[in-house]
Amino acid sequence: MNFGILVFDQVEELDFVGPWEMLKMWRKNANGPANCIIVGQSMEPIICAKGLSINPHASFGTCPPLDYLLIPGGQGTRIEVSNPVLIDFVANQAKNCKAILSVCTGSFVLHAAGLLSGKKATTHWGSLERLRALGDVTVVEQRYVQDGNIWSSAGVSAGTDLMLAFIASVDGEAAAGKVQFASEYYPSSIKYGGFENHEQAPAYIKGT
Repeated sequence: MNFGILVFDQVEELDFVGPWEMLKMWRKNANGPANCIIVGQSMEPIICAKGLSINPHASFGTCPPLDYLLIPGGQGTRIEVSNPVLIDFVANQAKNCKAILSVCTGSFVLHAAGLLSGKKATTHWGSLERLRALGDVTVVEQRYVQDGNIWSSAGVSAGTDLMLAFIASVDGEAAAGKVQFASEYYPSSIKYGGFENHEQAPAYIKGT
């Protein structure tokens, strides 16, 4: 089983590192996907949004057919939605994927690849109105959303929640529980600074 994570210049680090951690915990503790692949357009190092430099495992030309593909977000998506090589890679891989997932503004890459029209989806709170403006997406202000074989999550840290829910969906709650326990991912309910009352706060944190 091949699980690919797409990367590109100015990708948001935690958008893909959070899901990557859950993927590798899944493999180690509950027989998750055998091959977890970081995929870039080329094999050149990727400079992420916060300055982290990473090396892809595969390029678009060497990437095997994927069973699952996750597209993170970040400032780089604003450029990549107009990159025909990257969009064609996503669209072509999606034809055989069992599921496609996005984190944060990765949802705009899904849309550019023709995968989000008529679907429910979410994105980072700062881009919810931009997603609505596309006109053919039902925007849901939740931590993560599943619509058929398309999964999307809110911003940055939400990708970790997305992956745990995805693992539970495809491999059962016991597997997801092993991953959650091994990674000690039990988020605190504490909220700092009153930002749940911010005018742009997504519905899932308002008044909680």
